[in-house]
Amino acid sequence: MPEELKKTLSFPVILLITINSIMGTGIFFLPAVGARIAGPASLIAWLILSAISIYIAMIFAELSSMFPKSGGIYEFCKQAYGRFPSFIIGWTTIITGNITIAMLIVGAIRYLIPFEAPVLKIIISLGFIFIFNYIAYRGMKTSSTMLVAFAIITMGTLFSLIVPGLFTTNIGNFSPFFVFPFSATFLAIFFIAETFFGWETATFLAGETKDGQRVMPKALIISTVIIAVVATLFVFTSLNSINWKDFGGSIAPLTELGMIHFGIKGKDIFTIAVYLSIIGSVAGWIVSSPRLLLSMAQDKLFLTHLSKIHPKYNTPSNAIIFQTILTSILIFVGSGSYEMLLELLVPLVLLLYGTVIFSLVVLRKNQPDTPRYYKVPFAKVGPYLIILFIASMITIWLFMTPNAFSTLKLAMSFIAFGIPIYFLIEIYYDPKAITEIKDLSAYFALFTERINMPRKVINEILFLLGNIKGKSVLEYGCGVGTLTQHLAKEVGPTGKIHAVDLSINDLRITEKRMERLMWSSHERIHARVHTIHDENQVHRIHPDIPYVDAVVSVGNLGYIQDINKILKDIHNILPDQGKVCFVEYGDFFKIIPNIEWLSHNEVIQDIFLKNGFSVRVIRKKGIFWNYIYVYGFKSIEGAVPYV
Repeated sequence: MPEELKKTLSFPVILLITINSIMGTGIFFLPAVGARIAGPASLIAWLILSAISIYIAMIFAELSSMFPKSGGIYEFCKQAYGRFPSFIIGWTTIITGNITIAMLIVGAIRYLIPFEAPVLKIIISLGFIFIFNYIAYRGMKTSSTMLVAFAIITMGTLFSLIVPGLFTTNIGNFSPFFVFPFSATFLAIFFIAETFFGWETATFLAGETKDGQRVMPKALIISTVIIAVVATLFVFTSLNSINWKDFGGSIAPLTELGMIHFGIKGKDIFTIAVYLSIIGSVAGWIVSSPRLLLSMAQDKLFLTHLSKIHPKYNTPSNAIIFQTILTSILIFVGSGSYEMLLELLVPLVLLLYGTVIFSLVVLRKNQPDTPRYYKVPFAKVGPYLIILFIASMITIWLFMTPNAFSTLKLAMSFIAFGIPIYFLIEIYYDPKAITEIKDLSAYFALFTERINMPRKVINEILFLLGNIKGKSVLEYGCGVGTLTQHLAKEVGPTGKIHAVDLSINDLRITEKRMERLMWSSHERIHARVHTIHDENQVHRIHPDIPYVDAVVSVGNLGYIQDINKILKDIHNILPDQGKVCFVEYGDFFKIIPNIEWLSHNEVIQDIFLKNGFSVRVIRKKGIFWNYIYVYGFKSIEGAVPYV
């Protein structure tokens, strides 16, 4: 069973955190963007968007009531679509989350430091990133206190500007109301939609919410209604207080509103308040997004190292460290245009939401009996109408915005980059995928065998095995026979090789190579090679192998699903002092970390020792990866450390 996070969040806390997660920078910048695109009529865009957002929140509410887990939207899509689509959804969410963080940082710095000071901006931003990640690392109790404080600051800042705006009467600012074609109102919806983005970050915390299946739906719907009311009031009072042209052209609109209502001191106060509010949204992403990484890692759809939960703080500690590194890199990359980042983010999130919304349709059909503590109304037509609306918004944006197609291509390339990552991860963790990939790549493996297994590695293996002349040897995972040929010669005609592999194509190549090897010799100098196809190789030692003197394997330890079971099976077929030699590829391409238990020599030795083997572990550098050699012997009297 995977480790689970503790449920510590109550309804008031998760409500404020959800408001903080959804609010983002949108409310601080996008009213001005909407006014610039549609003038006073942007108010209509806000009303339409508010109604649609509340319905989307209801869809998220039903899904979260079904699956109140830390994976959030990834979990919904996993249940609806399967592994590959759910990985793409999770990967896209990671990408959009990182773009959001970069955009939040750019927006916050714009308010705090309107002049050019790149080094100072980076230092301040990194400082906040490290502080927030440290708080997230230390536990949800501290993190939730921080997020609630930021939510209160955000709401306080907005109401401080809304209230005086209600007492300002300047109806002339709304005349003429339609200064642009009505289609501009729908284009405005596309650009202001980010104000309501963030339901996914709230769902990541469902696994830590008390009575999450009931509390999360309420929090999602009520928070969206609150934001819709606040956003609409804020846009109305802002346009009531300042001419739409001035408002739309402002880089820091809330600062200007603060100066209008409270004078020069108000300008400084609201500059700081807005900065803190935006940074609070950064904190929300930093706290919540590692939960997505945790869920994907637990499902072996991301690096399993990230599934570790800190024993003291009960936080996804490795995922938080990973997020810290990634975010720090983005601080340097994302110091560009807020508008550019926004334009990159919006189509990705709209596509993401469209997929999540359709998952409700799939789950209503495929899992009608799964308990739902909330049901969205009009579910037979509502999701389709929302998806149609999303598609129309993207279409309007594509045909009304310069370079939109180029931006969409760039956004889609980020998603496409996840596809090879998925297959690398599947090869690493999924037995079925391992077999399929090995079958497909058998001849490529033959072509690259000198890279995968250089002669010096073969010589090292033969040296570590010692004298195996006339012995019976199990090659656990023979591949295309690269090592098999040398083992056959080393064992000699009186010995035997059991060459086992899960790929039928690998075995065919091995058999042909051994036939050619036999025919090329004038006298028999090689061992008999018995090939065995075992599609369950990663789970067992084949039962047709009753006894061997030694076991050798290259590149298979990382695929083994239960290392203790495999070692017990090997222990049963070896005599006392029977040799074992495993070689594993470590730090693959210097990017992909090792399987967790293969990361530390002491852990490897302890696992082998527990199962009756005394082994040594040595690591040697290679060009593309490092080699981990695990060699030793079986001790029937009780294993002792290799001396």
